[in-house]
Amino acid sequence: MRRVSALIWIVLPYCAFLSFVLGHVWRLRRDGFRRYTSGAGLDRAERIGATTFGLAVGMLVVARVTDMAASGPHTPPSDAVRLTITVIEFLAVVPAIVGAALLLVPNLITATAKTPITPIDRVTFPLLTAAVLSRVAIQVDPISDSSRYRSAETLYSWFRSLFTAHPQVEMMQHAPLLYQTRALILVLLVALWPFTRLSGTFVRPIYRLISHVLSRLVRRPVQVAADDRPA
Repeated sequence: MRRVSALIWIVLPYCAFLSFVLGHVWRLRRDGFRRYTSGAGLDRAERIGATTFGLAVGMLVVARVTDMAASGPHTPPSDAVRLTITVIEFLAVVPAIVGAALLLVPNLITATAKTPITPIDRVTFPLLTAAVLSRVAIQVDPISDSSRYRSAETLYSWFRSLFTAHPQVEMMQHAPLLYQTRALILVLLVALWPFTRLSGTFVRPIYRLISHVLSRLVRRPVQVAADDRPA
């Protein structure tokens, strides 16, 4: 039983992290995160979907990181922080789903040789929907109240422990099924993310910003050296 728990709650997450990193390196070398999320080949709906999804996912990530940072093992965030997180999630969830639908659903219906559909594409939208629904279910969990915060006791403590020398398997091993299911959905999303049509909507703007800054830093010394030459 301990071996099975270690496989599920330690080995699988680390494999997902490895897939996330190596997958992004592969995507960078293959198309620079441009395919499916930029260029003249996208119609207006897809461009709107890419922008909307990227912004909404960014908001959701900020909300989750804030929640994790402000929560203790048995202590929920303060009322003000919790209200802010709830508002951010409320504003971001629908745009995220709509943006993903604009990018995924039309191509799933009318796939062509130019926009081939892979098995990963077919499971991406259901996985995103499952992630949203599991979050909603956790928010209405009656066990999480002012005196006990089940997400901090299970998901957050387990996730933080993965970056230490002693991962806390028991946090998820004895967690309710709802929290175990959400954790596995998120692990699967992390593993598949670089290989989906949606990966570039969030990563590509960061990649372009870094590339722009690096190019400016490289050109600046060259320009300074040219200005110092005698007339």
